[in-house]
Amino acid sequence: MKKYLLTLIIIFATMMAACSGGDKNETTQEEEKLPLVKIESVDSREVIQEGNYTATVEPENINNISASTPNRIKQILVDEGMRVSKGQKLVVLDDVNISTYELQVENAKANLQNVQLNYDRAVELLKIGGGTQQNVDQMQLQLTNAKNALASAERTLRNVHENTVLVSPINGMITARNYDPGDMTGSLPILTVAQVQPVKIVINISESELSKVKKGMPAEVRFDTYGDELFNGTITMVSPTVDSNSRTFGVEVTVQNPDNRILPGMFGRVRLNLGVADHVVVPDRAVVKQPGSGNHYVYVYHDGKVSYNKVELGQRLGDSYELISGVEPGSQVVVSGQTKLADGASVEVAK
Repeated sequence: MKKYLLTLIIIFATMMAACSGGDKNETTQEEEKLPLVKIESVDSREVIQEGNYTATVEPENINNISASTPNRIKQILVDEGMRVSKGQKLVVLDDVNISTYELQVENAKANLQNVQLNYDRAVELLKIGGGTQQNVDQMQLQLTNAKNALASAERTLRNVHENTVLVSPINGMITARNYDPGDMTGSLPILTVAQVQPVKIVINISESELSKVKKGMPAEVRFDTYGDELFNGTITMVSPTVDSNSRTFGVEVTVQNPDNRILPGMFGRVRLNLGVADHVVVPDRAVVKQPGSGNHYVYVYHDGKVSYNKVELGQRLGDSYELISGVEPGSQVVVSGQTKLADGASVEVAK
């Protein structure tokens, strides 16, 4: 009986040792198993360079309608959003002081006539020897002063007339109204008229793009209000100086607006064709974004190992990305299995 029990104990111990050794071998094999990845070869190709920018629509010109002197507003004939024509009457101001300025003009005319008569008499007396040149010179100075006084009074009266009825200097749209009838005019303009035929969009381009942007270049413009509808624009100004804060150059894009559909304040998207460039293109599956940052990386495979290359993305091209830098033409990049990788890791390539 003792022999039988001893035999059972030996058999049990042997089985346990065998099981323990098998688990150890399996664990070692799992530890030695390399990450499995899929790779693709990539190369450079010509890529159309697009510049995409956003900005707000601005009017071509802005005119503030104000009175030259404080006055009370009798009528405002337009409101915000209304379209107006050049020369159209917009505001009527109180004309209570016009009679005073008209009287000043009449007095200046009468004084000029009187001085003119005295001057003529002085000249005649000088001719017949009954006067002196000094007297003539004095009368001539008075005559000049009288003419200037009349011109000044007439100019003041014209200004008063012009500031009694205010008209629009341009074809445009009323974009602001700051007073109501009965108010006294103050520091703010009564109305603001904006020219919206054409309109302009001022975008900012980088220093690297400056050499590719020229006055007269076409531009494609879209507005969120009108979805994918395309509007044609033209570059009409490129700033000759750089903004010291943003390190960008201002570029003005002019868009014709014959039907007044484009309004100041609309959000516009501008696309410029900046030529072509040879850049490496990789599948979008190869690009890894580093969590917590805006950096992007690509694992490049070489001789059984991968390197973790930081890349600068260009445009998205369907299911691929243009790379400005970070991967050389002819490289093999990892497109699957990146989650278990690290820089310099050995990998196994899936067949």
